Amino acid sequence: MLEHVRKILEGQFEAGLCMLDECIRRCPPEQWDGRIAKYPFWHVAYHTLCFVDVYLSRRDEEWKPQVGEGGMHPLGRTELDEEYPSRSFEQQELLDYLAFCRRKLGDALGTETNESLQGGSGFAHLPISRMELHVYNIRHIQHHTGQLSAFVRKAGVNTRWVKTGWRER
Repeated sequence: MLEHVRKILEGQFEAGLCMLDECIRRCPPEQWDGRIAKYPFWHVAYHTLCFVDVYLSRRDEEWKPQVGEGGMHPLGRTELDEEYPSRSFEQQELLDYLAFCRRKLGDALGTETNESLQGGSGFAHLPISRMELHVYNIRHIQHHTGQLSAFVRKAGVNTRWVKTGWRER
């Protein structure tokens, strides 16, 4: 049963990340700073990836921000706690961060056990099981990917639906 659950989680995470990747890749350069509600396109994509990264960590304290100049979290945890990050991010930086999250996904799911999936999320503000945290994380990816997809479609760029797994362009 555990392998079946891992395969489902991996397939849906990968599909969501694949769709997010396509939105980031296909966003017209002139729309990179375009607004989705009150946030620029790049900020919504960055926010989504930050929480994929965080929630794939075993617990809140174990998340390792990529700090320093040129890092994805120049000010460490502050980047998540503040409404806006300390700097803007370019397309390639977000695509690289997405690739990092995909690698982290494989590692995270590979270490899950029946016990760990039934245990706590590892995040005090989310009193749910680890299994539900993974579903929550997938829903978060898809929520923001839906926003990004609608935005690029308004700019005349079509995006595709991915049922499961990563699909090459």
